[in-house]
Amino acid sequence: MATAAAAAGAVRPERADATAWIAVAAGALGALLATLDISIVNSALPTIQGEIGATGTEGTWIATSFLVAEIVVIPLSAWLERLLGLRTLLLIAVTAFTGFSVLCGIATDLMTMIIGRTGQGLMGGLLIPTAMTIVAKRLPPQQQPIGMALFGMTVILGPVVGPLLGGWLTENLSWHYAFFVNVPVCAFLLLLLLLGLPHERTNWIYLREADWFGIIGMTLGLGGLTVVLEEGHREEWFESSFIVQLTIATVIGFIMLGIGQLRAAKPVLKLGLVLNRQFGSVVVMALALGMVMYGSTFVIPQFLALIADYNALQTGQVIFLMGVPAFFLMPFIPFMIRLVDIRIAVGAGLAIMAVSCFVSTSLTAESAGEAFTTGQLLRGVGMILTMLFLNQATVASVSKEDAGDASGIFNAARNLGGSFALAALASFQDQRMWLHSRRMEETLWANDSRLQEYLTGLSHSLGSREAAFQSLAGTIQQQAFVMTYNDIFWAMALATFATLPLVFFLRPLPKGLSLAMH
Repeated sequence: MATAAAAAGAVRPERADATAWIAVAAGALGALLATLDISIVNSALPTIQGEIGATGTEGTWIATSFLVAEIVVIPLSAWLERLLGLRTLLLIAVTAFTGFSVLCGIATDLMTMIIGRTGQGLMGGLLIPTAMTIVAKRLPPQQQPIGMALFGMTVILGPVVGPLLGGWLTENLSWHYAFFVNVPVCAFLLLLLLLGLPHERTNWIYLREADWFGIIGMTLGLGGLTVVLEEGHREEWFESSFIVQLTIATVIGFIMLGIGQLRAAKPVLKLGLVLNRQFGSVVVMALALGMVMYGSTFVIPQFLALIADYNALQTGQVIFLMGVPAFFLMPFIPFMIRLVDIRIAVGAGLAIMAVSCFVSTSLTAESAGEAFTTGQLLRGVGMILTMLFLNQATVASVSKEDAGDASGIFNAARNLGGSFALAALASFQDQRMWLHSRRMEETLWANDSRLQEYLTGLSHSLGSREAAFQSLAGTIQQQAFVMTYNDIFWAMALATFATLPLVFFLRPLPKGLSLAMH
């Protein structure tokens, strides 16, 4: 009997203790805070620009500075964790994030706001990949699906809750509260970190032996690439000396990063992980995921503002629909990770995301928020399947020691996918607008009796022939806008379908995982 009991104890799966789950909760909350602050300001941006005296072009840096800082620091998080220890790193990040949030909330000029947003991006960028690292290091393999489900939900909910919360705060209180709301959340997060993570010794050797070529190169390369993608369209790409110089700096940065990979004993980031068949496929699909996630949250608000005259709060409510499926699917995701083949789950998720874009290709000038309900709900289902299974594949495809590097690469790829999407969509939108406008104008003949009757009727109702021509031009532009947005959703659907074959490079996750939480 004793032998049997001992044998049973020997095969009993390892269980995480309460402090480990507190650490996982802290990681998930930190990731939610960081992803939320990417989009919470978007709804309030016009109001903020007006109050701090920034032009529309200058105001874009309020969002861009956060995104650039975040993308730069995400891949550095693994090295910083090895240097400072996970607990110390996160305590510094959360404390500084709180301070920068307050700075943004009290800002009265553009420079102060940009400094605060850059600081938020740097500190918030550390909170996203470290959440995955906590799951990989603090939970045994059989319980990691639950931790990944919590993390995945926060990453999906952040961008969709942000516009709704930002719009509500701006409409009912003040834009300042879009930043001040972080203060009590950060205080609670600090408490969780103190309770859930053990103190780790600082390893200054990582500072002395640092891959400085790689660190400087990554900062120049990723930072420059993100700014080029974000600002290129507004600056007319390579017609701007600023974009040309930044592109040169980007190329130099990536060359330095490559030198660091070849020469450093311990490169700042193990880019060699991408050569792993499974992890390399995950990175490419993360790019596609970012393109659809951030691309849709860029296109839909534009359409609703231009065509349906929605305010920030109304737009936020439509975007939030994408997060609704997460609440219903989340309890089942850990069991699905255990029971469903990852190739089927990710393939289904990508296919559903593509279909969600396809159902939004029949928009008209009368379309409003209701036209996006089905697409947003489908998009939410597709994203949660794709995101959570890819998160699990990221952790499962590398060793525990490489989890931090893999997490940094995965999250940077997702955000870069968003930057690629915004840059491509801005150029695509202009090209299709011009094409559709010209095509409609070419169908109008000055001597056409129907056109003359239409203009005569408009002239009588509007009071002048000039007003009639302006009304006709406005109608053409509106219809061109609608057709352009239909084209954009078509393009996103096709791009997502194109990534489907990559699921065959994924390997099934280990079976028989225990999902008990106690």
